[in-house]
Amino acid sequence: MSNSVANKPRIPVLTGPTGAGKSALAYRLMDIRPNIELISADSRQIYKYMAIGTDKPTAEEREKYTIHLVDCVEPGERYTAYDFVTDARSLIDQILKRGACPLVCGGTGLYLKSLIEGIVELPDHDLKIRAELEEIAVTKGPKYLYEELERIDPLEAGKIHPNNIKRIIRALEIYQLTGRTKSDVLATPTMEPSYHFDVLCYMPPREVLYERINARVNRMIEVGLQDEIENLTERGLKEAVEKVNVIGYNELYKYIDGEISRESAVNLIKQNSRRFAKRQVTWFKGMPYLAYFDAPDTIINQLKLICDGINI
Repeated sequence: MSNSVANKPRIPVLTGPTGAGKSALAYRLMDIRPNIELISADSRQIYKYMAIGTDKPTAEEREKYTIHLVDCVEPGERYTAYDFVTDARSLIDQILKRGACPLVCGGTGLYLKSLIEGIVELPDHDLKIRAELEEIAVTKGPKYLYEELERIDPLEAGKIHPNNIKRIIRALEIYQLTGRTKSDVLATPTMEPSYHFDVLCYMPPREVLYERINARVNRMIEVGLQDEIENLTERGLKEAVEKVNVIGYNELYKYIDGEISRESAVNLIKQNSRRFAKRQVTWFKGMPYLAYFDAPDTIINQLKLICDGINI
């Protein structure tokens, strides 16, 4: 992280792989420090109606604790990392003004990385420009557009296969919209961090983590994940939910549609959840400022010290 934020407010961040028990730790901390407000950094819990499969805070927990960025977006609706950073920064400012302590908690690595390191706002698509570029791709071929990109932005061209016409067009579109190459835009974050983030990662031993993941899947099934999915279908949201691609929903849809057995669906949810946790751990390794903990009491004590540093 940049030294320029060293004297900014210290914001605690609690992360870790799915199923580790981050929320339980956060609630323990909030019982000790009641004026903590939680900002969820979970790209699944942002969606409405999908409560059981995303392991959202219960109604009782949401009544007891102040929790933000849960149930904000319709399934299938676009919500980007840039949207998260915009919303999270606004919430952090508001919470600090109230004299409280914001706690960012969640396992979506892209959200956290964007908030902590800064993020670029890429321009929205321009259908007219895109249509013109697509027409050129048809009449002159992808090679023509790729060579144009090589001339304009050789750094970006070097990252793209010459036949990946979608990415070529997007890079050229950004250039036409902004007058700057995509490489130049990405190299200059438009939302740099305004705080000092202390990022604590709760990482139980792998065998413990996998046991917790399996137990959580069993609990989700027991409390009615299939009923939730069937209710989403009745709402006409099946296609939107499938597009969100949250583990648990698509696997059970395969069972409901008769493609696999219920037992196979449950086992697949567990397997995909464990694989997702493994990918998260890999992502965290690319965030060198993380401090790792495997003992709940130790990480709670460290979070208390950070919160005390914000003068709450």
